[in-house]
Amino acid sequence: MVAATSVVAAVALTGLKLAVGLLTGSLGILSEAAHSGLDLVAALVTLFAVRVSSRPADSTHPYGHGKVENLSALFETLLLLGTCVWIIVEAGERLFVKDVEVDVSAWAFGVMAFSIVVDYSRSRALGRVARKYGSQALEADALHFSTDIWSSAVVIGGLVLVWIGKQTGAAWMSKFDPLAALGVALIVVFVSYRLGRRTIADLVDEVPPGLCEQVRNALVFPKEVDVSRVRVRKSGPDSFVDVTLDVETCTTVEAGHEMADAAEAAIKRILAGADVVVHVQPKAPGARAGEDTLALKVRSLAFQLCKGAHEIRVHDVMGHRMLEVHLEVSEMLNVEKAHELASEFEARVRELEPMLDRVVTHIEPSRTKDRQRSVCVLAEESISVLVKKLACELDANCRPHDIEVRRIGASLEVSLHCTLDPGTGIVAAHEFTERLERILVEQVPGLGRALIHVEPNPDGPEPEKT
Repeated sequence: MVAATSVVAAVALTGLKLAVGLLTGSLGILSEAAHSGLDLVAALVTLFAVRVSSRPADSTHPYGHGKVENLSALFETLLLLGTCVWIIVEAGERLFVKDVEVDVSAWAFGVMAFSIVVDYSRSRALGRVARKYGSQALEADALHFSTDIWSSAVVIGGLVLVWIGKQTGAAWMSKFDPLAALGVALIVVFVSYRLGRRTIADLVDEVPPGLCEQVRNALVFPKEVDVSRVRVRKSGPDSFVDVTLDVETCTTVEAGHEMADAAEAAIKRILAGADVVVHVQPKAPGARAGEDTLALKVRSLAFQLCKGAHEIRVHDVMGHRMLEVHLEVSEMLNVEKAHELASEFEARVRELEPMLDRVVTHIEPSRTKDRQRSVCVLAEESISVLVKKLACELDANCRPHDIEVRRIGASLEVSLHCTLDPGTGIVAAHEFTERLERILVEQVPGLGRALIHVEPNPDGPEPEKT
């Protein structure tokens, strides 16, 4: 509706300015008529673009029709630049080649004042709706009408100076009319550059500086989760964001889905209404920070073809490079199938690193998830027994519960709750948990980290034993 109303306003302004410009001979007014005529064409293109871009996505336009708005804005920019060329050429002729009598009348001032009123109302209405719907086409139309306000003011100033020249007999002041036209042209060139720059940026999927980094910073996850890729593109008023999260291989589908939901919600707080796609993929199992680049590639390849790899070593002996790796394969394979898999693995490794002189693989059955799960269960049982034993030895009256053991890469982590007497001092409680954590890490095989949460015993201190 606001685009259609702008078409009506552009028709009225173009007709009035053209008629008064021809009657008075003012190049300033005629340049404004040409400017408004282009605004009319732009308003028609905007109306068409808004109607097309609002269509839903289909099989041939999976990202919607928003780019039509960008194309319409580019078309408007070319029209504006074409008008500027005509205005500058005509102004140059009037300044240096020919003299044209300008009839300054009340009609000239009236139509320009009316133009300012209409342009102001249309630019405000278009700008408000453009911000509401994120429409670049409507924003471009609003920019057109707002620049008309300033260019009309320049023309009025030129006409005032021409009138003063006629009243005072200063013929040279008639040159202010073509100078005013040049002022209009300069304003239009500036606006065209800004509009064209933004339009081309959207057409080539350029995003504002820092936007991808802003999206990346909004994705706050534990250190085990890496944000490996962030991509943003715009299509008209719509934004599309692609994010890739690298998670530990032991992450469940449910946990991965929760991470994706959290990422999507965080992004939409920055880009409201954005179409967000979050891809969750496993890291190479057991990858360690600072690990050799070749070792990382080998570990990732082993995870793709087999069940994993460990004990990856690269040796450089007398100018020859050799790779040794323990390759984990499925327990269900026989020797023949396992050897074929290892041969394929070795060939792929040589493709990754042609400088390798030799690749030696040691085939062994994989450490299945069932084994990992049984290790966690055994660790929970041993930790529970150990905590109760230590609590008795340290006379801390600790009652462990909610013991959870997780495998993170090649090591285990444990978290547990421990109730203490409500009157226990915080210093004593902290010293107890620090000592307990240290003893657990030392005595539980494979345990890399322990986290103990203390809380008061809701039943109060235990009665003394007789």
